[in-house]
Amino acid sequence: MATRPDSCDPGPFGTALKAARNSRRVSQLILSLDAGVSARHLSFLESGRAMPSRDMVMNLAEALALPLSARNHLLNAAGFASAYPASPLSSEAIAPFRAILKTMMDNHAPFPALLCDRHWNVLEASPSAAAMLSPFLEGWSGPPNVFRLTACHPKAPEFIANLPEVLHESLERLALEQGLAGDDPVLADLIAVTRAAAARHPYRPASRTRSPVLPVSYRGIGGLMSFLSVVAQCGTSEDVTVRDLRLELLFPADDATRAAFHP
Repeated sequence: MATRPDSCDPGPFGTALKAARNSRRVSQLILSLDAGVSARHLSFLESGRAMPSRDMVMNLAEALALPLSARNHLLNAAGFASAYPASPLSSEAIAPFRAILKTMMDNHAPFPALLCDRHWNVLEASPSAAAMLSPFLEGWSGPPNVFRLTACHPKAPEFIANLPEVLHESLERLALEQGLAGDDPVLADLIAVTRAAAARHPYRPASRTRSPVLPVSYRGIGGLMSFLSVVAQCGTSEDVTVRDLRLELLFPADDATRAAFHP
């Protein structure tokens, strides 16, 4: 264990570890028990009075159940190389997963399907999903992002019939994603812009009893269409890219929407 004389500056690792722990709402005592280290040593690591070994970083990341990308970040902050690869989506290394995702999207046709990264930037869209997105992309700069388009696009109230309800649900989903991801500034920014949009379009439920079904009601060329969303993730890979993928499948929520895809 290396020590540092300056106890005032926690350094990159101490700062990253504290942020990851706080994002999990875990005390130093609980983390020390889960990781099998002394609370005093953990305090030294967070304050910068001690520097961790690579095994200690991996141990703490495991105890915090951090996603692979966050574990790499913690390792880098401590001065170590990343442990988990982040292969390009087009690489042969993750070709088996691409084949699985393509099969799922093809089998889901003609209904909409979106393949996104961990920050919900759209990487691929099925033909019907691309058609639904096209009005949002007119004049839009930057990559299409599911939550940013919903919260920031000026035509979102026009295309999403139940926008206040969708924004309310989006905040809950993003909070869950942030809780799982640890300290993630991109997700924090998405939460901020979605919260601002929710303030502009407040959700006022018709009754105190919440329905177990929350469709997204979309106004398209063929009229109003309602969808239910299922999100799938890959859980058997130690590649950051694969673990961070989100496949969102939209299913018709009513007979009218189903009929629109099967005229």
